[in-house]
Amino acid sequence: MAYYFTTTLKNVDFETAVQKITEGLKEEGFGVISTIDFQATLKEKINVDFRKYVVLQACNPPYAHKSLQTEDKIGTLLPCNVVVQEAGDNAFEISSINPEAAMASVENETMAEIAKEISEKLKRVIEKL
Repeated sequence: MAYYFTTTLKNVDFETAVQKITEGLKEEGFGVISTIDFQATLKEKINVDFRKYVVLQACNPPYAHKSLQTEDKIGTLLPCNVVVQEAGDNAFEISSINPEAAMASVENETMAEIAKEISEKLKRVIEKL
């Protein structure tokens, strides 16, 4: 089982790619709670030039709440990360974690069911792009 879902958007700029994935996440009940800009961070911290690469930390509050009630340490695996990265001229790869793969080490049947539902949602977001 792959640990991510992925697709590539072509003939778009970076901001459009981020906007499209953000809108897709919203349609499935997710919100972006944090954004990590690795290009800017690596430049600032270690003076390295890196391609455009952001991690959007997405959360679906009802599922997060259910997960936290089921496993009190599950926050170590939350939120769901989505990566938007430069993949050539006017192309950006968008990848999302596969929660089923990420939660495989959690020995809890209820969490496995939750992970499956969230995986289906994230896979739909990626496929719709």
